[in-house]
Amino acid sequence: MVCLVTGYASSRSYPPRHHINRWIFNAESKTPHHLCPKPEYLPILGTLGRRVGECSVAEHVGNGTYPHYPSTPKKSTWKRDAVRRLKACCSKKTLLRRIPILAWLPHYTFRSGLADIIAGITVGLTVIPQAIAYAGVAGLPPQYGLYSSFMACFVYTVFGSVKDSAIGPTAIAAILTRENLHGLGPEFAVLLAFLSGCVELIMGILQLGFLIDFISGPVSVGFTSAAAIIIATTQVKDILGLSFPGGKFLQVWTGMYEHIGETRLWDTVLGVSCIAVLLILRKVKDIKIGTKDVSESVSKASRMKSALSQALWFLSTTRNILVVLVCAALAYYFDTQNQRPFVLTGEVKAGLPQISPPPFSATVGNHTYSFTEMASTLGSAIFVVPLLSILENIALAKVFSEGKYVDATQEMVALGVCNIASSLVESMPVSGALSRGAVNHASGVASPAGGLYTGALVLLALQYFTPYFYYIPKASLAAVIIAAVVFMMELHVFKPIWRTKKVDIIPAVVTFGACLVTRLELGIVLGIAVNLLFLLYASARPAVRVTTAVSEGGVRYAVATIDRALAFPAAEFVRRALRKAAGDAPLVLDAHHVQAADFTAAKGIKSLIEDFHARGQTIIFYNVKPSIAEVFRGVKPREFVHCSCRAELERLLLEAQRRAKGAAW
Repeated sequence: MVCLVTGYASSRSYPPRHHINRWIFNAESKTPHHLCPKPEYLPILGTLGRRVGECSVAEHVGNGTYPHYPSTPKKSTWKRDAVRRLKACCSKKTLLRRIPILAWLPHYTFRSGLADIIAGITVGLTVIPQAIAYAGVAGLPPQYGLYSSFMACFVYTVFGSVKDSAIGPTAIAAILTRENLHGLGPEFAVLLAFLSGCVELIMGILQLGFLIDFISGPVSVGFTSAAAIIIATTQVKDILGLSFPGGKFLQVWTGMYEHIGETRLWDTVLGVSCIAVLLILRKVKDIKIGTKDVSESVSKASRMKSALSQALWFLSTTRNILVVLVCAALAYYFDTQNQRPFVLTGEVKAGLPQISPPPFSATVGNHTYSFTEMASTLGSAIFVVPLLSILENIALAKVFSEGKYVDATQEMVALGVCNIASSLVESMPVSGALSRGAVNHASGVASPAGGLYTGALVLLALQYFTPYFYYIPKASLAAVIIAAVVFMMELHVFKPIWRTKKVDIIPAVVTFGACLVTRLELGIVLGIAVNLLFLLYASARPAVRVTTAVSEGGVRYAVATIDRALAFPAAEFVRRALRKAAGDAPLVLDAHHVQAADFTAAKGIKSLIEDFHARGQTIIFYNVKPSIAEVFRGVKPREFVHCSCRAELERLLLEAQRRAKGAAW
């Protein structure tokens, strides 16, 4: 028996059906019935499961035999695969993908350079006050924030694939650093940057980006919102002018309650005023005045409106540096009058950091920590910080990719190299910041080269302007942080999560609550664990739908359909469900939804077959994929009856009926 296989075109854009048949089969073949599939289409035929002779095409492809065809494709060997992979790694295409600057630099133009200069300087004016503030969030001296803001910019220019990304210190990386330093000193932060870079680089080389997929949307929302609240909470004490130990959420609120009587009025007034000004200036850029078209055809008034609109945008974009400069000037004026109404940042170490390997030992007090002790102290942060940094960086890349493909592997490699290189200049962990990425994008950046000018501006600030950072009030830096992280809170997302699937609110709430009461890394691990429990439960309890049908030959039988893969947690559940639902009629197990199975599931199927055999009852497996059938046959069941077409099913049901009548007689 020979079954003619025809192609099917589901869209008008596909060629006619007979063209597809001509593509799949060699029309000039001399084999019987002119059915000689081209080797590249054998996998397609393998999925059709039609009967050819006494076995299906699917079985031929599954077991590697092709009795009706004169030739078979060459089997792949590990040597051939290794050579192919080695050639792919050494190809020009791979080189351009792994070092993106080689791809865009030959096409770099003067206009692109001008756009990058404007964007780079604008981002530099944003990152300088943020870096000083994030150093405070991380519990480090101010200069370490600036140390973290230039080397990564230079390195990302070479290895980065997203033009809008602005690598440097971020709020989440800073708060995670603070929670894992335990007040032991900046050497631990620098080592954390180095180890984070190593983990990110290894993940990129091994293409382990799929691990990020285990951080679901609800878990990410709960973590980000909790982190934003914790960061804002740690800055409230600077707004109030208070000073006490402790940086965790509950510790800060307890400390503020105990020291509320020590609140400094002028720090509070300055901090609240700065927050208000920053929030107002943030909205100024949304004011539309006239048009941005400055061609000769428009009137002079329209050009003035356009210039005013661009001026408002620049004012909004540089609001952080403007507020900090005004507050520093105010503090300097009071200092000349021998008055100190504000708590100041204090001395910032001048000059550039020395390039040296990251510290693999550190002395704190009278104790010298070895590398293993330092790594043990950092604990889970060595893995949590890289994972969240990658998540943050890839999210930033997707936001500004404008629908283009984002090479997550390359972003991991780039971020890893950035952290390793930054650790050579005493940096804390760095990542892509969404706020600075938005500034970069709005400034019209043309390539990753914008980071060169951002890094250069930070170097100038370190070399020449650090004496003036002494007068920056801590309340103004706290205001910069609070005004930034308040928009990181995604509490509004909880409502659509509840509307969409109520059970998804559980991992979000667990993550949010655990991050607030315990530690951030513990909170996200608990959230991921809860989410995985839901996934495992769904895997362990597939839906088994049982209906009754009558064949064309009048045989009454039960049809059971499993809606997902058969993995080991579901094996016993499915076995019990099928035994209970089958009754006395033959059972047809429709497995067209079963995409995967494992050894434990195969053992369960074997036990099920033996149970039915002992009861003298027939069980037929229908629409089983060749790969699944191979798994089931691997445990050598007593008999494994399966078919892939309706006619064969009718024949097997009639045989089962005759056997049942013979046994009864």
